[in-house]
Amino acid sequence: MSATYICCAAERHFSRDSMGTLIQGTMPECAQELLDRYAGTVQTVYLDPPFNTGKRFDMKVRIGEKGYRTGSPTLAIPAYDDRWPDRSAYMDMMRSTLELARALMKKEGTIFLHIDARMHAHMRLLMDEIFGESNFLNEIIWSYQTGGRARTYFPRKHDVILFYAKSRSYYFDLKSVPVSSRAQTRTNHMRRGVDEDGRAYRSIVSAGKEYRYYDDDPVYPGDVWDDISHLQQKDPERTGYDNQKPEKLLERIILCSTQEGDLVCDLFSGSGTTAATAAKLGRRFLCLDQSPMALAVTGKRLWQTPGGKERDFGYEVNAPCAPDDCEVDAEVFPAITSYTVRLISYDSPEAREAGISGLDAVDQWAAGFVQGNVFRSCARSVRSVATPALQTMVEMPVCAGEPCIMIVDIWGNRRFYLPRRRY
Repeated sequence: MSATYICCAAERHFSRDSMGTLIQGTMPECAQELLDRYAGTVQTVYLDPPFNTGKRFDMKVRIGEKGYRTGSPTLAIPAYDDRWPDRSAYMDMMRSTLELARALMKKEGTIFLHIDARMHAHMRLLMDEIFGESNFLNEIIWSYQTGGRARTYFPRKHDVILFYAKSRSYYFDLKSVPVSSRAQTRTNHMRRGVDEDGRAYRSIVSAGKEYRYYDDDPVYPGDVWDDISHLQQKDPERTGYDNQKPEKLLERIILCSTQEGDLVCDLFSGSGTTAATAAKLGRRFLCLDQSPMALAVTGKRLWQTPGGKERDFGYEVNAPCAPDDCEVDAEVFPAITSYTVRLISYDSPEAREAGISGLDAVDQWAAGFVQGNVFRSCARSVRSVATPALQTMVEMPVCAGEPCIMIVDIWGNRRFYLPRRRY
């Protein structure tokens, strides 16, 4: 006898009060659903779309406890496809995405479109058309040192972030993102001095008037950001997802354009940097991606957010269930105030084809309850470098609903099962 497969329409994680939503879906199929629920509510949109590279990108996934401890074995799993029939197909996709983003935004909202040299000029014209030339705010240059070395042209070491507002009543707070003190940045010909309070400053006289710049005054970023590094190969933030952006980059974007409790939207969520950063900063998030791997990686990052297990924020997931083609065994031991749930075995067609046996194919799993057709998690175990061994037994409180488990395998497939009851 094994666990019984069921299909759940939605998931609720951590708490009943949702701070965010993760959706697996494609554009424009999801557009109307998003408009019905979120039109006019988003404060800031960050988009890091495919760059029209003509390539398919994979994610390197570690297999089992050994894979996390030693870095091997790994499996390359398709993450997203950036191949298009022609430029017009790419432009049509971006047009529909930007039009949706604008409809989702509040009047005070702003949008940051992250792009590189391939489509930058085309996107600038498209943004002017959709948001209006008068609502253009900045062309931010994100300069970094990592990447390959070119021999037939100058190395390409920057991306462009196009910053637009929906209207002239947009919200923006530059003082929320200081980069350093003036003492660290100003070393030019200005005269040094100390005032009567002992504060060091540099000064310059212009038209008979002295201008003082105190060393301890904060300095704010301009439109060239060279102080945020690209993620290094062994950076702890790395998830294995190609072209992952650093949280410091999203932190600057979110802090300057939103206030606590505002809604941040990402329609190409990928590795989940937007969701993870928004959660840490006390912002709500709405993230969409067509890849099951994206939702799996993002869910793991939210669980591993510092203080995440204790913090009173929840999130919901809307994603299709994987088919009922696995052999799963799990059992639950009821008690007066708690349940003990044990995951015993897992076997899937993908695992057999890849030669992966047992629970090595499981990346994360959660125990909780089914209420109607909604799964509500209470306890969870995920693999990571810090916790390479999957915890196969968890405790959860007695709640209303049928005890249930959710399994997310290394391919990002999500499946739900009713475990066998043991008395």
